[in-house]
Amino acid sequence: MFLNNLLSFFLPKNSNFYPLFDEAAENVVKTATKLVQLVGTKDTNGRISIIKEIEDLEHVGDGLLHKINFELNSNFITPFDREDIHELIMAIDDIVDYIHGSAKRMQLYDLKEIPESFVALAKVNLKATEHLYVAITNLRNIKNKDLIKNACIAINTAENEADDIFDEAVAELFKNEKDPIELIKHKEILAALETASDKCEDAAVIIDGILVKNA
Repeated sequence: MFLNNLLSFFLPKNSNFYPLFDEAAENVVKTATKLVQLVGTKDTNGRISIIKEIEDLEHVGDGLLHKINFELNSNFITPFDREDIHELIMAIDDIVDYIHGSAKRMQLYDLKEIPESFVALAKVNLKATEHLYVAITNLRNIKNKDLIKNACIAINTAENEADDIFDEAVAELFKNEKDPIELIKHKEILAALETASDKCEDAAVIIDGILVKNA
């Protein structure tokens, strides 16, 4: 790490990373936006169409992951520690994967109605990804550290909110749902939605670490 930091003073940092970071951040917001649309749609055919769009965005995310990994393998000098870059892009990819997984389960489990808890978690995830977008797109200028830091704090707040929604929804399920199969279906989807918010927090923690290393 010391050698990488020392050389970064004398060698130009590869400029290909930041546009890819921005694309990945934009893609995760688009995915979360589609999830909010999905849980707000009552029409079955409309849901199928939106789930297909989410799946397409998941493929876009996979492509960006491969591009960034290619850049990591092709460049000696990186904007910041290559381990942090790898962990950050993996966390972003996980967010999209869990959103896609929750959407796909809604289709596979043939849900007739979307519970309010799904809607609430989808909205929290969108909020968290919007803050993540702010944090990531400002990484190219570490002087914006206060803006980045505040975005990371907001992500943590959103994740705590998701935890509360999840806990209350699961408690309500065990209290009122008499069909064990339906209980399992709803709990699995809730868990996927809540894990997406956890991955947002994971990304925020990585970004916090980048700020510390580059202070």
